[in-house]
Amino acid sequence: MASAADLHSELFLNALTQVSSRFIGSLGTIIVKCKDLRVIQLDIPGMEECLNIASSIEALSTLDSVSLMYPFFYRPLFEVIEDGWQLFVPEEAFKDLESMTDEWRLSEVNKDFSVCPSYPSLLTVPKDIDDESLCKAASFRHGGRFPVLSYYHKKNGMVMMRAAQPLTGTNGRRCKEDEKLINATLCAGKRGYIIDTRTIAVAQQAKARGGGFEQEANYPQWRRIHKAIERSNVLQESLIKLVEACNDQSHSMDRWLSKLEASNWQSHVKEILTTACLAAQCIDREGASVLVHGTEGTDSTLQVTSLAQIILDPACRTIRGFEALIEREWLQAGHPFQQRCAQSAYSNGKPRSEAPVFLLFLDCVWQILRQFPCSFQFNENFLIMLFEHTYASQFGTFLGNSVGERVKLQLSQKTVSLWSWVNRPQEMERFLNPLYEPNNLVIWPSVAPQSLLLWEGVFLRWNRSTKCLDEAYQEMVHIIEYNKELQNKVNSLRRQLAQLETEDNPLQTP
Repeated sequence: MASAADLHSELFLNALTQVSSRFIGSLGTIIVKCKDLRVIQLDIPGMEECLNIASSIEALSTLDSVSLMYPFFYRPLFEVIEDGWQLFVPEEAFKDLESMTDEWRLSEVNKDFSVCPSYPSLLTVPKDIDDESLCKAASFRHGGRFPVLSYYHKKNGMVMMRAAQPLTGTNGRRCKEDEKLINATLCAGKRGYIIDTRTIAVAQQAKARGGGFEQEANYPQWRRIHKAIERSNVLQESLIKLVEACNDQSHSMDRWLSKLEASNWQSHVKEILTTACLAAQCIDREGASVLVHGTEGTDSTLQVTSLAQIILDPACRTIRGFEALIEREWLQAGHPFQQRCAQSAYSNGKPRSEAPVFLLFLDCVWQILRQFPCSFQFNENFLIMLFEHTYASQFGTFLGNSVGERVKLQLSQKTVSLWSWVNRPQEMERFLNPLYEPNNLVIWPSVAPQSLLLWEGVFLRWNRSTKCLDEAYQEMVHIIEYNKELQNKVNSLRRQLAQLETEDNPLQTP
């Protein structure tokens, strides 16, 4: 049986992404670059010892099999009060939908993951569309990802759906079942918007590879809008450049600003937020339903649909609601976490499928949180914690690339859910925002360049001390708690005064 120290060492090793060594005389130095962007230097006397340690660290930090990873060996030292694996099942989410509308149903068409390997076994689809039609629509969409419900806006009954690109090809192939499925979401006399997260040029090029986009002649009730969100390889290069700029302490101001701009990270944040705001605007202000897709429907599509819900739905701004959003729009929706979050910003090679898609989503959430500091129940630490656990974790929540893979790995039986730990009262307390005041309104973030800042809490936290910020935060918490105490005293004195006035009134009557 491995000791607790061994297991924590294993988590540390799983969190590594690059190891390098150098020698000065007999003193060896190992530079360890971690997935949370930390850089650690180990000075070890003796060349042989240093080489052996470096070799061991590198071997243990690059495990080939998922089942050899730390979550399968981790045993929690805390009592599991509620099983996080059972918290956000589709049946429970559908009950909430049923209380608002009877136009949708839960389909088991994908119960064995054969129709769409990246979708969950249960999917919310229009009530009037049968499973046979869903299968035909799936054969017309990339990876079988046919249009499914992402969000229902109870204010006006409009919906947001997500899918992958249609397989129209150069011959302009069409699918009646797909057209019927999408049109079933429209109210009588209403039009809808298809938000394609690719440029028109990229979408046109996709036709030569068998993909494409919806032809307006076949979808006359829908208007197509193209918004450019970059693909995974571009995003990974952007992250590498950004982290490199943040780690270089020798910059002049001009060079720092130049390298920051050259990374294009903030431009990606702006593009994603702009597209999410567009989707939210179509639903809330235009009173139109929306279909979102890019190519595969597992990256930029999910960024847009999840951010639009944060803008529109106050429930998504609570801790439980945000967890449910991640489960619904990322984990169950088939974002390939295992591929996208393999090495972080440091890697000797360039994994083709590596990309900071989820990190960019969290960055966008942080931008909105910073602009609306009283509208979120959770704080920045909650977002940073999620970033860390997507790349290296003792919990099994982010292992695998789809629900089907997680079922095959038996994660719910063999590993602990992150939510089982986060939702314990003593842990949740660290993630609560002391400024939170429930806000049931739609919140519209600014996407002006001046409004978007570098997320220092992630990208600069290992390069500068946070002591002053931590002290200021604690002082703010103290002031808020003291204000609540005073408010309670005021309320108590008012009740006493009202009681005394009530007792005096009978004496004053003639």
